[in-house]
Amino acid sequence: MSLGAIPGTGPATSPMPIIRKSTARTMADLPSDRTLVMGILNINDDSFSDGGKYLLVDDAISHGLAMYYGGADIIDIGGESTRPGAVPVDPAVEQARILPVITALAKAGAIISVDTMHTSTARAALAAGAHIINDVSGLTHEPDMPALMAETGAPYVLMHRRGDAGNMVTEANYTDVVSEVLAELEELRSRFIAAGVKPEALILDPGLGFAKDHEHNWDLLRALDRFTALGHRVLVGTSRKRFLGELLRQDGKPAAPAERDAATAATSALAAANGAWGVRVHDVPSSLAAIKVAGAWMNSRVPAL
Repeated sequence: MSLGAIPGTGPATSPMPIIRKSTARTMADLPSDRTLVMGILNINDDSFSDGGKYLLVDDAISHGLAMYYGGADIIDIGGESTRPGAVPVDPAVEQARILPVITALAKAGAIISVDTMHTSTARAALAAGAHIINDVSGLTHEPDMPALMAETGAPYVLMHRRGDAGNMVTEANYTDVVSEVLAELEELRSRFIAAGVKPEALILDPGLGFAKDHEHNWDLLRALDRFTALGHRVLVGTSRKRFLGELLRQDGKPAAPAERDAATAATSALAAANGAWGVRVHDVPSSLAAIKVAGAWMNSRVPAL
């Protein structure tokens, strides 16, 4: 019997995913000897790379399981696109899209992060079995979010962003992007700690592509050590983003999103070499391999002559 379709998307057409029985896992079960790989599962019709591809419940679960069984340490599930110009989604629709998928992947033993800007969705997701809240709202977070994170104690990704999906492109104005992003992240951090969130629960994300232009993104990546120096885990999200497409431009055109995975893997390896706790990616195998290579390279010993 099929798990069915997400409300409003029509009937399911794919076979029911096979879910292996697994004992519940916690954040403590994640590898601690390398940078983690967070696989992206977009359950919406508006994402820049794969919008609409996983709207059916069965398709979303199948893709999430494929990433999990393929080596992803964390599955990051989102029901609302956050790209520039994205149309906002009502939290009720967002929850209808993601909650059955969270339940299924949690049953399989996956560690789950939920990409949401809504306090009500964050609460429902944690109740359904999610472990981490990944909030891209930045300076415009919902006022109740700090209290919820203090109450639950769940890890929380605090990402830098100015403005919202409608105006963040025009907010990419900096004199010194690294210093300003650091200062604004520290101010955000203070709000959450003042609300009772433990510092060790906070994961920082410089917000590449969110109110940043191409050069801003490269400047922030070069300064990754300044973010890790703040004493928190750091998440890096470069996957298939426009600045990589511009880097790979040919015949006057940026590379298409699906053509950016090799460049994403390269940034994953460099992020790992510079102390990132995790990388958020669409293509898990290439970034996982790149991170393992970076780890082996960094831990190698020169043989005695």
